[in-house]
Amino acid sequence: MLGFKCQRCGAWEFPPVYCCNNCSGTDMQWAEISGKGRLLDFVCTSPISDHPENTDLKPYCLGSVELAEGPSLYAIVQGVSKKNKKEMNAKLPISVKAEIVQRDGFRSVVFRVVDE
Repeated sequence: MLGFKCQRCGAWEFPPVYCCNNCSGTDMQWAEISGKGRLLDFVCTSPISDHPENTDLKPYCLGSVELAEGPSLYAIVQGVSKKNKKEMNAKLPISVKAEIVQRDGFRSVVFRVVDE
């Protein structure tokens, strides 16, 4: 998984953007991101989660993930569902790891709950 690292201040950007959100620098370079992160919060009420095309991703919710390198993003998080949301909410923040999933000719970043 690749992101941008600002050569001026060292801040990371993911998804990649061409201007640093920290210092507004434009000297950004591609760098490998570990894919490790923490699930900070999640919601399981999205209608997309019940759509038949998404059955291969279940169980999942949408969550706010903070990457080890610093950036935060909203993403699909597998391993959290409507059935276990109370249990998982009590454990927040939860460790997650990114995976690249290929579906219908497109690649997406999906996070999976990591057992500690």
